[in-house]
Amino acid sequence: MPESFGEALRRLRGSRSVRDVAQLAACGKTQVSDLELGKRQPTRTIARALDQALGAKGELIALADTRPDSSPLDQADALQRGLRQALAAGPLTDASLDEWEYTVDRHGRATRYRPEGELLPELLADFTDLRLVLTHRQSAMARKRLTIAVARMSGLMALTLLKLGDERSRAWWRTGRAAATAAEDRSALSWMYAQEAYQLYYGGDLEGAVELATRAQQLAGGLPCVGPALAAPLEARARAIMQQRDDAGEALTRAEVALERLPETERTASAFGYSESQLRFHAGNAWTHLGETDRAAEEQARALELYPRREHTDRALVALDQAICAEINGDTAGAAASATATILALPEEHRSALIVYRAREVAARVPGARTVPEVRVLREVLALPPGERDSDADRTGH
Repeated sequence: MPESFGEALRRLRGSRSVRDVAQLAACGKTQVSDLELGKRQPTRTIARALDQALGAKGELIALADTRPDSSPLDQADALQRGLRQALAAGPLTDASLDEWEYTVDRHGRATRYRPEGELLPELLADFTDLRLVLTHRQSAMARKRLTIAVARMSGLMALTLLKLGDERSRAWWRTGRAAATAAEDRSALSWMYAQEAYQLYYGGDLEGAVELATRAQQLAGGLPCVGPALAAPLEARARAIMQQRDDAGEALTRAEVALERLPETERTASAFGYSESQLRFHAGNAWTHLGETDRAAEEQARALELYPRREHTDRALVALDQAICAEINGDTAGAAASATATILALPEEHRSALIVYRAREVAARVPGARTVPEVRVLREVLALPPGERDSDADRTGH
């Protein structure tokens, strides 16, 4: 028979009195006695307090998760959690830190091709373990590397929630900025501001997006890092919507320079990288908003040539920009049909709030919901009312 929680508690208590253990765990003496005798089942809170008081390294926590009548699979889960906690309490080696940094980078790459609904549970599981490691005493250098990992993972949480249309993403930006600041890492902080600028942009706060994008570029200073490469084109897109043509052009020039200066290792398909395909997409979007459809078409064609097929989100966004260009050029039916085809071609799990937002922008621009069949179909696909324009999209000023 496996050892029960009460038996393990009695063994770990050793020669110490029940009163002493209760004081260490900040709980009642009767509570400790009842747990040892099996008269009550431990909660995770009391198990954690007793585990820490007795230096059990996760053993009591794991036993608390396993009820006497639990299935072998539940027992396996409890064992796995206990082992994870015991390993987290051990000394952190360079190899352990390397593994954490690899894990964060792997999630960054996964954002480019995995649906957000699949990615979120794995992010949460790894972040839970990272938080556990961070609670233990580490060397100054190890803690700095872990804190940078926390900043980057917080950014990934924010990006994932943003794509799911969840406003709680805003709190994760604050956490990420705090971690990057604590680690005194300008590159990570610049990246954080650049990514947060996208949230403001898609929320319709164009001035706020420009401010954060500018902040990201200033923080980087002369560092050849991803932050400015992300921020400058976003600034160009926001300024293009506000019809600040010269400022948008200057921002695109800075974006080209930032990409050129970026190390090859950071020109990757990752949330932590930036590539020519992204710049071509962002430049095409800026020219679209400025109404320069010929220049936009050149950038869009190059973006689609560079993006791999598995890059569902950005390829769809480029196609929706092409639809807007068609509308600007007077092809209402073609614009609506193109937008509809883009949405329907996407696997359902990739039809994120961000994609729907951009498709609604197309629907808001094309008149003729009652007279043009293609427009009517687009609005039906997007579950929009039959009115001529979409009021939500109108309010964003896009």
